[in-house]
Amino acid sequence: MNFQQLRIISETAKRDFNLTEVAAALYTSQSGVSKHIKDLEEELGVQIFERKGKRLLGLTQPGRELLQIVERMLLDTRNIKSLAERFSNCEQGQLTVVTTHTQACYALPRVVLAFKEVYPEVHLTLNQCGPGEIKRMLLEGRADIGIATEALADVTELYSFPYYNWQHAIVIPAGHELESRPALSLGDIARYPILTYHEGITGRARIDRTFAGGGLTPNIVMSSLDADVIKTYVGLGLGIGIVAPMAFDPARDAGLKLLSGSRLFETNTTRIAVRRGRYLRAYAYRFIELCFAHLDTRSVELHSPPPSAADIQANSIQHQPGLSEPA
Repeated sequence: MNFQQLRIISETAKRDFNLTEVAAALYTSQSGVSKHIKDLEEELGVQIFERKGKRLLGLTQPGRELLQIVERMLLDTRNIKSLAERFSNCEQGQLTVVTTHTQACYALPRVVLAFKEVYPEVHLTLNQCGPGEIKRMLLEGRADIGIATEALADVTELYSFPYYNWQHAIVIPAGHELESRPALSLGDIARYPILTYHEGITGRARIDRTFAGGGLTPNIVMSSLDADVIKTYVGLGLGIGIVAPMAFDPARDAGLKLLSGSRLFETNTTRIAVRRGRYLRAYAYRFIELCFAHLDTRSVELHSPPPSAADIQANSIQHQPGLSEPA
């Protein structure tokens, strides 16, 4: 048994059992990949993969259990390298944070600026993608820290905790009739064409659930991954928008108005997550620390209880702009 065989087992599962892609990812030949798999199965005396002819279809039961052990071994291998890097040069390296467009643009700028002041020599990679890809990158070790509203809770392999809470708000052109409507209701909103987030991101499922719970079918005329796109087309008169309130800047979004949806929409929780068992450099913990004024680095490192309700509430207030309640 060797590490190349272990890498092949891991990569084969990740690449949906396509050995051509596995070979390309590991810079080897497909025949070499097949031979490594055959040799390992013979050495262990069990069949790791289900097959149809020469094509791999999936993992056998022994294969599924083996994969869990393999992933732990590869993770520990990466941890050894990270440990050496931590003590050889603690002020340099690379930190990969994977998050959504909304978090990168609106929630993290203050944190990123503070981090770069402390660690100017650390190369910070800020990847933006959907929640599902954020989870995959964390699980596969391609990212150190993940931040998103969707997909990170209740994943056994991840340690995640609340960053801040928020509720959707309504963005309208200034002077729109909703601005003066008292006690804004879901019915009021449903009367207009709606622009909001694409399915699966930034709490969209909660928006749909809220309307369904009220027996309403909203006329969603456009969905987008990006709040800036939503605001642009609201400004062009395409409809009203439902967005995350942190994505609204009164100075930059002149001509638009943001109305509170706190009495209408469910609470969303943006979470920070790291891979359980992954050895992180000191500056990774410092980045998380900067997200909270009073978070102890060791609480993340030891996977102890999450930040207090007071800390989360303080963060939640910080991420809410001056919302306008309808008159």
